[in-house]
Amino acid sequence: MSKHGQDVKGVLDLTQGKPLPLIFKFSLPLVAGTIFQQLYSFVDTIMVGRLVGQGALAAVGTTYSLNFLILGFVQGCSVGFAIPLAKKIGARNREEFQHYFWNGCWLSIFLALALSFGSVGFSPFLLNMIQTPQEILAAANQYIQIILAGIPFSFLFNYGSAVLRAGGDSRRPTLFLVGSSFLNILLDYILIDWFQAEIAGAAWATVTAQGISGLLNFWWIFTKTDLLAHSKKQMSWSFHHIRVLAKVGLPMGFEYSVSALGAIVMQSAINSMGSLVIAGQTTGEKIRQMLTLPMESVGMAMATYAGQNEGAHKPNRILEGIRAGLTIQLIYCAVMWVLVFVGRQFMTDLVLGSDGGQAAAYSNRYLMIMSWLFFLHGSLMIVRNTLQGMGYSLQAVLSGLGEVTGRAVGSFAAVHGLGFVGIALANPFAWLLALVYCSIMVMIYLRPRLKTGKRKPDFQDNSIQVAS
Repeated sequence: MSKHGQDVKGVLDLTQGKPLPLIFKFSLPLVAGTIFQQLYSFVDTIMVGRLVGQGALAAVGTTYSLNFLILGFVQGCSVGFAIPLAKKIGARNREEFQHYFWNGCWLSIFLALALSFGSVGFSPFLLNMIQTPQEILAAANQYIQIILAGIPFSFLFNYGSAVLRAGGDSRRPTLFLVGSSFLNILLDYILIDWFQAEIAGAAWATVTAQGISGLLNFWWIFTKTDLLAHSKKQMSWSFHHIRVLAKVGLPMGFEYSVSALGAIVMQSAINSMGSLVIAGQTTGEKIRQMLTLPMESVGMAMATYAGQNEGAHKPNRILEGIRAGLTIQLIYCAVMWVLVFVGRQFMTDLVLGSDGGQAAAYSNRYLMIMSWLFFLHGSLMIVRNTLQGMGYSLQAVLSGLGEVTGRAVGSFAAVHGLGFVGIALANPFAWLLALVYCSIMVMIYLRPRLKTGKRKPDFQDNSIQVAS
């Protein structure tokens, strides 16, 4: 990946070979990685639900939308910061890759500290804003403050993983995450059961395990690849590179946060229905997230694939990749529907126990409704990440407005007639609106490239010379 196009140790070229097996192979470690990342939260849910009680489970559940709002911004920014890196991989330009890497580090550190210090003090206000019931307010605040204090660890993990993926390595972040996930399970049990730390123990276990997996990502980047060989000259702060990174990464972060605004509206509607509904929806949503995370992983693979092929000026391969990604998603959705139909009661009992009562009934109903519409989520992950990989992050933000609208409509319907069914339909309706918009945008931007075989000028063409 030098200026002369030599290969670099640790880099997978996604610009050659058949798209379907390539995307499938690249996404498999991502699937495992995101499942284990979600396992952090899911294990918290199981441990808190079984060892502390449904009240504590409701407290964890009511913080979900705030987690989505702030930590989703972290994840979106990290993925966005890696897109210029993926393009430089495709263009075989080592020096520019290194410039973007280091400036991505400085920008991540700044954002991590600003978000952590700025959000912890506002957590009681935010919890009251979403109508958190008074009986779980103190516990919810204790949990979310620890999670927010750990934002630097979240940046450490997400940016390190995104850099490795940009270089074509989706396996190492997964292996590190698997190890830290088992550590998270162990810490959950020790802190909650042995030390009686209850909900705070679950939060500290999550933050600690995520920090360790992040350190392992950077250890691998620096010691086991030569992506950063001879990069001392590229370590300095560059306003040009910061501007490019911010232009891609910040809109992607805001896209996650804009989507979360709809989740906050939805959480407010859920909270108004009482603790049993909160516990039931929390259980169903945690299980749903575990089941749909592989779809998001295929989407992440699509972003890297589109970024490398955009850098290599291969629009036909981007279109072929979209078709391959949709095929993978539709097959997976069919398998997940069967799993939910057969095993939803077992999965709910795993979280709530066999005596879950009405909360378990809510969870099962939620899962059954959602599973029929999983394909909307899977298709959205493909087209939205294609847009992001091509560099059109602003369009992803605008698609988030569709998600806000969908969740708001579902919440309104829940409060004014549909009840719990409206809550279950809010997310699928949000996915549908965003999917329609992103599909139109992908065709608008991709069609001229397919006709000419060239890409339209974008923000990077001002100063970056693509290697031959």
